Amino acid sequence: MKNLVLPLIAITALFSANATFAAGDIAAGKVTSAICATCHGANGIAIAPMYPNLAGQNEAYLISALQGYRSKERNGGMSAIMQMQAANLSDADIENVAAYFSSLK
Repeated sequence: MKNLVLPLIAITALFSANATFAAGDIAAGKVTSAICATCHGANGIAIAPMYPNLAGQNEAYLISALQGYRSKERNGGMSAIMQMQAANLSDADIENVAAYFSSLK
C-alpha cells in the first residue's frame, strides 16, 4: 500500500499542474494574437526562418516564454521586440494566446 501512495501523489500533481495551464480561452487568444501574425504567421507558421513556429507549441512553454519576455528576464535573439509586445499582455492575454497557438497543428 505504501508503494502506491507516492505514485498516486505524483500523478495527481501532474494532472493538477496541467490543468493550471489549460485555462486559456482559444477564441480570445486568436483575437489577441493577431499582431503575432506579422512574424509568426496567421496560423502560427512563421513567415521567415528567423522566427519560431508557434503552432502546436507546448502551452506551458508559451506561457513561461511570454511571461519571461514581459518581465524582461528572457533575453537574446529578437527579445527586444518580444519584450515590447509582451509588455502589453495581461496574464489572461498570455494564457489565451498560449491556448490558441498550442491548439493549432
